[in-house]
Amino acid sequence: MVSALWRVHVDPRRCIGSGICAGAAPDHFVLVADASVALAELIEPSQEVTDAAESCPMEAITVRDALDDRQISPGRDGRL
Repeated sequence: MVSALWRVHVDPRRCIGSGICAGAAPDHFVLVADASVALAELIEPSQEVTDAAESCPMEAITVRDALDDRQISPGRDGRL
């Protein structure tokens, strides 16, 4: 069962500031000082966010179920 909320995290040690995430999900990510920042830690499930996480060349973005901490993305097919 997927929770009504997901937790989004960008690892600043892994992010290289490619901007792919901000392009894929502009309502969820911005570039600040050459690194990506999630605009909100808790979000409603979003295909754009899983696309961004799956597209990150450094796998710096993780998306987890806020209820049970199960990893949503990356690591599966990226579909809701």
